[in-house]
Amino acid sequence: MHITLFFLSGIIAIYFIVAGSKISRKWISNSFIFYGVLFTITSITIGSMYVNEHKSVLVASVKNLLPTQNDLKLIEPAEAMTSNEQGQVKESVRLKAPLIGQLPELPRGCEVTSLAMLLAYHDIHVDKLELAKRVKRDPTPYKKTEEGIHFGNPNEGFVGDMYSFSTPGLGVYHKPVTELAMDYAGERVLDFSGQDFTEIINQLNHDRPIWVIINAAYKKLPKNQFITWQTKDGPVNVTMREHSVLITGYDQDYIYFNDPLKRNKKAPIEEFKAAWIQMGKQAITIL
Repeated sequence: MHITLFFLSGIIAIYFIVAGSKISRKWISNSFIFYGVLFTITSITIGSMYVNEHKSVLVASVKNLLPTQNDLKLIEPAEAMTSNEQGQVKESVRLKAPLIGQLPELPRGCEVTSLAMLLAYHDIHVDKLELAKRVKRDPTPYKKTEEGIHFGNPNEGFVGDMYSFSTPGLGVYHKPVTELAMDYAGERVLDFSGQDFTEIINQLNHDRPIWVIINAAYKKLPKNQFITWQTKDGPVNVTMREHSVLITGYDQDYIYFNDPLKRNKKAPIEEFKAAWIQMGKQAITIL
């Protein structure tokens, strides 16, 4: 009933207002416009009453038209990104990044040297030795007991001696390197560690080389190549073949990268991907 009165009042209001505007006699015109306004108010009042009485039904109808939280979960960000990237995969991408060697000054300085290459690609020129001094360190000394090895945590800072193989050392993982990179490139630094390998392809498609943690063989290592030692944060499983490179391109078969051991290298995509996953999917770029 309310909906009928709503439309009827609205039609009458329109009629009086339109008719009143066309009548030449002022008092008649004003009367028609007055009734038009009156019926407009009536129509609005009836409409408000209808909405108030049927509020729950109307809200439910609107909710049915909108995607629910469960619907949104059907496509996770990584999956949506992967779908988009699959359409963007190119035949070949090769970026020209400066090749900087870690030797002879930094026998264990592959991570900071690869970062120096990444920064230099973006015209941020920082000497590898400066980066070596500034990177965060875990000062925990190497100690071997009956319980096993006790040493630093590469997730928290550089472990051991970066400058010589004559004393124990390992390296550093993505978190401290990201913090160091942000000292020079600020919020442009993107640490997308933990994401799918397709995000590496996506970044290369946008002309951005990627700093990664890999191993010196560029393929998945057997379990006997890893050791576990105790840190102040708990046990960590590491390999002494840990390495860092700057990825600069890909094609249908290979990943291309600048190796700080002063080499332009390539490795089969699937082998490189497996090694990268094994080392914790660590990746950093600059936007």
